[in-house]
Amino acid sequence: MQTKRPATIRDVAQAAGVSTATVSKFINRLQRFSPEVEARIRAAVDGLGYRQNPAARSMVTGQTRTVGLAIQDVRNPHFANIVKGANRVALAHDYSLLVIDIEENPSGERALLEALSRRVDGLIVSSRIPEESIDWLAEIGKPVVFFGRLSRLGIPCVRSDGYQAAYMIGRHLVELGMQRIAYVGFTRARWNAERLHGLTDALAEANLTPIVHEIDTPSLEAGERAASAVLLGGKRPEAVVGYNDLVALGLMHEAQALGLRIPEDVAVAGFDDIPVARYMQPPLTSVDMRSEQQGEAAMNRLLTAIAREEGESDVLLEPRLIPRASTRRPLD
Repeated sequence: MQTKRPATIRDVAQAAGVSTATVSKFINRLQRFSPEVEARIRAAVDGLGYRQNPAARSMVTGQTRTVGLAIQDVRNPHFANIVKGANRVALAHDYSLLVIDIEENPSGERALLEALSRRVDGLIVSSRIPEESIDWLAEIGKPVVFFGRLSRLGIPCVRSDGYQAAYMIGRHLVELGMQRIAYVGFTRARWNAERLHGLTDALAEANLTPIVHEIDTPSLEAGERAASAVLLGGKRPEAVVGYNDLVALGLMHEAQALGLRIPEDVAVAGFDDIPVARYMQPPLTSVDMRSEQQGEAAMNRLLTAIAREEGESDVLLEPRLIPRASTRRPLD
């Protein structure tokens, strides 16, 4: 039995009554034609079941129709939600998404990003590399969108307002009457400083100062490891704010293992509002940092850059406080 030959661009051109050049320009979105001509080409493509060879398309357009997304840790639901949002926009614009997991390893970031840049039309990047050491990113030869703020490089950025997010948590805890409030931070992250700044300003309005602790990675395990020092290392704080929800949940789990009640003995809050936060016992107070929307905004901004169109240099999304039972104390 003879296998049917796949349709070629010549077959489409013949069926539509146009040249192969016209079909190529239409399929690769290099030129628009009259509605009648475009309708004939679409009908021929559908009728013949024509499927374009991606390699051939890349040779014609110089584009791969693929975008690279570098995230810090695929296990962190915050980054998983960023991927989800970015992929939604990519698919809607006929792009594929190539994701790499940096695994919270700054030493390997540059090599990974440079290798990725050779395979894609543009990059969306989450990086721990200090700003003063990342100038090469602006010269990588492809459009780039960055998560967080890069004030010196002129690279478009997408971020949620970390200062406002932490300020809201601080005000929430102060209004609940708490005075000894700890912050468990991750100083390698760009947005750690603005979160600490927001929390500090909120507490200063009540003449309070946060008790600051540091962790070496923003994970559940790090939150667990920090719990003893934070909760048993002196006068116990009335509330603890974790750098993110994973840190807060790890600390909350270990606090309960130590026999502490939440929120009666210590209140706990975090950032990101990851899906599991609402299903914990008790549910975790958090700030929605708009993770999926960050992914969507970054992809939209990158597609604008790939098309060489003007766009915003700094996309700032507003966070939203989600109070839950981990900070709500029962009425006396």
